[in-house]
Amino acid sequence: MSDEATRPRVTWRQIGRDLGYLVPGMPIAVFSFALMITGFFLGVGLIVLAFVGLIILAATLLTGRWFARVERGRVGLMERRSVGPVYYQPPRERGLSRVLEILRDRQTWRDWLYNVLILPVRVFTWSVTIIWLGFAIGLSPLILLSWAIAGGGGFRGLPLAMAHILRGVAALESSLAWGLLTNETAALRARTEELSRSRQSVVAAEAEMLRRVERDIHDGPQQRLVRLTMDLESAQRRFDDDPQAARPLVEEAVLQTKEALAELRAVSRGIAPPILTDRGLPAALAAATARCPVPTTLDVDLLDGERLPAAVENAAYFVVTESLTNVAKHSDASSCAVSVLRVEDVLHVQVTDDGRGGAHLGKGHGLAGLADRLAGVDGRLDVASPPGAGTTVSASLPLVD
Repeated sequence: MSDEATRPRVTWRQIGRDLGYLVPGMPIAVFSFALMITGFFLGVGLIVLAFVGLIILAATLLTGRWFARVERGRVGLMERRSVGPVYYQPPRERGLSRVLEILRDRQTWRDWLYNVLILPVRVFTWSVTIIWLGFAIGLSPLILLSWAIAGGGGFRGLPLAMAHILRGVAALESSLAWGLLTNETAALRARTEELSRSRQSVVAAEAEMLRRVERDIHDGPQQRLVRLTMDLESAQRRFDDDPQAARPLVEEAVLQTKEALAELRAVSRGIAPPILTDRGLPAALAAATARCPVPTTLDVDLLDGERLPAAVENAAYFVVTESLTNVAKHSDASSCAVSVLRVEDVLHVQVTDDGRGGAHLGKGHGLAGLADRLAGVDGRLDVASPPGAGTTVSASLPLVD
């Protein structure tokens, strides 16, 4: 096989991507380095003023985080792949506590370190890039003339050499980005912790459901069954001496039986409604909205007969039924709308009413338990409920088997 056949082909697009990454790198590095060093030493110098110094440090780190996001995007465009994973501690506090959260975030400090270390690296890589670029531009008339006369001659290997050099210095820079601006271990640890919390949330939600079912059975069907037993025993005693007096007791017992069955069906719908298992989510939601005392419209954008993963169908059903229960009990709404929409691999569920608003995800409320249930299927619950402007409950459920 000839050398021409085995020689790597010059990818002009890759040369363009490398130049697009390397040439703007120096001004970005100088600017970010200046901000990082100035902000760091200013914050440390003012640490005696506590709040001022900490706030300056936190602002510097957040600025470094922004530069890191820009760098991940630039490396991703050059290499045509996503740069990650990366994990930042999610915000949970406000005020000074939020500032301290930022200062304790490891990835944020790695971003700051990257913005400091990248300058000396880019002094080298940018110099090499500019020298070779200037060399190529300066020799371009001779290269074109050589190609026109002799098909390239001694300059045939110049584009290939330039491509390799640019690729090498670009890889040097991107390796620093991959080393400091990503953290797979932290991302996996965070995912593990999230799954652990989700599992605990599911266990807590199931325990709460069992307590609610037990309470509902005790307060409803059990009391009716006790009364039914008393009525039947009373009727049994009167059958021999006064059959006519036993008739009303038997009729009352029949009524109590029907009401107990109705209450048991209502309780069973909160556990695992047969219609959901047998006919799917659209039919189950149609039955649930029909039972709601507030006039409710239903819009389900799913294919006819389409079945979703069982865990997703159950979670979506409970989102709607729990939300409709809250609408009926607390909202004073005159109308309600339920929509279910599938967008690629995510199921979006939304329940909107025109009631008095004020709902929230506070601990001890039904919506908090619903959020726990959704966490078990990697779902997310959002509640928008400004006072006097109605409530919108939105859930996003990933469709995973």
